[in-house]
Amino acid sequence: MYIMTNNSGTLYVGVTNNLERRVCEHKQGAHSGFTKRYKLTRLVYCESTPDVRAAIQREKEIKEWLRRKKIALIASMNPYWRDLSEAWTADGRDPSLRSG
Repeated sequence: MYIMTNNSGTLYVGVTNNLERRVCEHKQGAHSGFTKRYKLTRLVYCESTPDVRAAIQREKEIKEWLRRKKIALIASMNPYWRDLSEAWTADGRDPSLRSG
């Protein structure tokens, strides 16, 4: 489960089985829709779980929260709202193409 944002503070809550690949897709605008339209390119929060059902349930739970509660969650782990994926893409390459 992860939360993306943009310079305006719009929030997007999503779930994926490959966070690096999915964040790269968001940054590249690879899929049309909400995240591309609002240029949601900064990863500001993430949680992992080995159970996909738990991840989907957590995503649904957080999507129902008021904005201020989502902001508090982000601030608890990332008070300066830094892009947590910055190190992954610092070299400009797609992380899904990196070798083992």
